[in-house]
Amino acid sequence: MNKRKLKSTVIPSSIMIGPVVLWLAFFIVIPLLYVFIMSFCSIDEYYNVVFKFTFTNYKGLLNSNYLYVYAQSLVIAFITTAACILLAYPFSFLIARTKSKKKTLLYMLVIIPFWTNSLIRIYGWRTFLGTNGWLNNLLQATHITNHAIEFLYNKGTTIFGMVYCLFPFMVLPLYTAIEKLDGSLLEASSDLGGRKAQTFIHVVLPLTASGIFSGSIMVFIPTLGYFFVSNILGGGNSDVIGNLIQRQFQSGNNWPLGAALSIVLIIITLLLVKLYQKCGGDIENLGV
Repeated sequence: MNKRKLKSTVIPSSIMIGPVVLWLAFFIVIPLLYVFIMSFCSIDEYYNVVFKFTFTNYKGLLNSNYLYVYAQSLVIAFITTAACILLAYPFSFLIARTKSKKKTLLYMLVIIPFWTNSLIRIYGWRTFLGTNGWLNNLLQATHITNHAIEFLYNKGTTIFGMVYCLFPFMVLPLYTAIEKLDGSLLEASSDLGGRKAQTFIHVVLPLTASGIFSGSIMVFIPTLGYFFVSNILGGGNSDVIGNLIQRQFQSGNNWPLGAALSIVLIIITLLLVKLYQKCGGDIENLGV
C-alpha cells in the first residue's frame, strides 16, 4: 500500500515539475551554455564563428579601451545607485507610513511606469531634452536663455536616464523593509531621549539595511547592461558594458568576443548576489 501511495504521489509531482524544468532548460540553461561555449570560439576572415577553442576573447577583454569602459560603467552604476537610494528612501518611507487612501495612490505612482516600455519612455525624454525640445523652447520663450542648451549626449544625462528607469526597483525593496519596522522601537527611542536624527541613524537605518542592499543590487546590476539608455541619452559618450556587448553582436560582428563580455557580466552579477547572501540577505527579496 505504501509503495502504491508513493507512486501515486511521485507521478503527479513529476508531471507538474516537468514542464517547468523543460522551460528552464530550453530558455535559460541551453542559451547560457551556448554563450559560454561561444566565448571560447574564434572568427575567420569573413567574421563567421569558428568552433575552435581559444582564450583570445578573454585576453582581448584586457584591452585598454575596454578597461576604460569597465571603470566608467562602475562609476555610472555607483552614482546611479547612490542617487536612487537618496531619492527612493524618503519616498518609500512616506508610502510605508501613510495610513490613508493616499498610500494606494503613492504606490501606484511607482507601479504605473512599468505599464509602458522603458525604451519608449527614454525616447520621450530625448524629445523633451533635445535642442528643439519642450524644455529648451520653454527656457527660450521665458528668456531664461537666448539659445538652445545641449542637455543630451553626456554622462550626466545618462545617469539621469538610469535613475529614471531603475528608481522603482529601489523603491519596492525599501518599501518592504520600512513597512516591517516595529513602531514600538521608534517610540522607545523617542522615550529614551533620542532625537529624530539619532533614531534614524541608530534604529531605522540598521533595520532597513537589507532593503537598501537588496535595492542596490537590483539597480547596480541592470545599470551595467542598460545600453539603450547610454545610446539614446548619452549618444555613445558614456558607454557601459552593455554597449560593448551590443556592438560586438551587431556592428562589430564578433559574436565570440560579445559572448565573453556577456559571461563577465554574468559573473559580476553572481558575485554581487553571493555577496548579498553572505551579508545575510534573503535571496527571495531580490524578486520583489
